[in-house]
Amino acid sequence: MHASSRLPNGGPSGRGGELRRAVGEGLVAIPGAPFPLVAKLAEQQGFEAVYLSGAAMSAGLLAVPDIGLFTLEQLAEQTGLLAAACGLPIVVDADTGFGGPRETERTVRLLESAGAAAIQIEDQQSAKRCGHLPGKRLVDRGEMSEKIAAAASARVDRSTVIVARSDARGVSGLDDCIERLRAYRDAGADWLFPEGLTSREEFREVAAAIDRPLLANMTEFGVSPLIGRDELASLGYAAVLYPVTLLRVAMKAIEAALAVIDIEGTQESLLDLMQTREELYDLLGYDPANPGASIPPSRNDGPVAEGSWRPNERSRLA
Repeated sequence: MHASSRLPNGGPSGRGGELRRAVGEGLVAIPGAPFPLVAKLAEQQGFEAVYLSGAAMSAGLLAVPDIGLFTLEQLAEQTGLLAAACGLPIVVDADTGFGGPRETERTVRLLESAGAAAIQIEDQQSAKRCGHLPGKRLVDRGEMSEKIAAAASARVDRSTVIVARSDARGVSGLDDCIERLRAYRDAGADWLFPEGLTSREEFREVAAAIDRPLLANMTEFGVSPLIGRDELASLGYAAVLYPVTLLRVAMKAIEAALAVIDIEGTQESLLDLMQTREELYDLLGYDPANPGASIPPSRNDGPVAEGSWRPNERSRLA
């Protein structure tokens, strides 16, 4: 079961506070937003948060596999673009934190200033792999605990959620995964993320053993069963991620559209499947008759740390 996400030294506030309040009201479904327009649509559709997935960013933005190839600067830029496009809290997958405890501190400060409401760090070694593939290697429990403690202390906004992910289930087994999650909780993680669980019973066992908000990953074509929101809520999970779902659906639709254009020589038969010009303008808040009134203010107005990032600025990286 999950306990309150309220920080010891104050109530929830800021971007992370929105996320904490949402979780306090029930399980939160968090779709991955592979680009900013998707984040706007998720907000329009009533979702309460979006996820910036390392796998979706690697594939969708850079056309590379999820093996830790993007830079911190690129991740901060994408975080800032999502934050500027929508008002939803953004959960950011920061992979291994881009190094040890000192680098993890810097990662948290930069991503927080770019607009992250929650920052996820995992216990794999670099170079990392997708959590649903074999061949992963873990850092030791103590090293990961130091990184989580560094992440927690680096926050400017105390409501920013630190998420600790363990990939131990696929490496050293479920018991080690649970013990690692407990250690990361004790180090300061607000939420915990058991990756690569292989059965409903394992999801149940982790929830029974952990007294912090838990994230479930419902990625497709992996090792975990696809469990519905109501069932996950009944097991005690606080949030469920759909990290690559929308990218996969979009890419399959693009594949089909390319085939139609190639075979038919026109896109006319696809018109009923398309977002119309009017629907796109509505989503963008754009009125062609009054374009000057259609430019929204930046939503990225949270706390600013030294060396911070803002949309259309380059990060000042040492």
